[in-house]
Amino acid sequence: MPRPLGELEDAVMSRVWKWNRPVTVREVLEDLQQERSIAYTTVMTVLDNLHQKGWVRREAEGRAYRYEAVSTRAAYAAALMNEAWSRSDNPAAALVAFFGMMSPEQRTALRDALRIVEGPETTSGETTTSESENPAAPEGDTGR
Repeated sequence: MPRPLGELEDAVMSRVWKWNRPVTVREVLEDLQQERSIAYTTVMTVLDNLHQKGWVRREAEGRAYRYEAVSTRAAYAAALMNEAWSRSDNPAAALVAFFGMMSPEQRTALRDALRIVEGPETTSGETTTSESENPAAPEGDTGR
């Protein structure tokens, strides 16, 4: 079960997820320093901890490492939501409360996601959503 990332871990992982490529401690450090004062060794320790926790993989490059995310931010968020929901003594009530907190845009995204997971609905033998359509995918990407 995933443990929520701490503030600094999340800041570091945000860069790794955003850049979507292997990164060095120096690259993350330079980007973080635009927002806060932080030491090289702090970023190095955070990335090492994230590696030990299984959030990133690393590959040696000379005397340093390049770090790469093991999963996506979306997968991380989904795992956190699933863990929180599974800990509830009343999962249905937890979902109702969660849905009540959602914006109209988030509820639309939820409906789109359900259509993707459940597949196209049929009425009179016709599909209401094209099988190649994926509303959650970037334009031009069907997600398949």
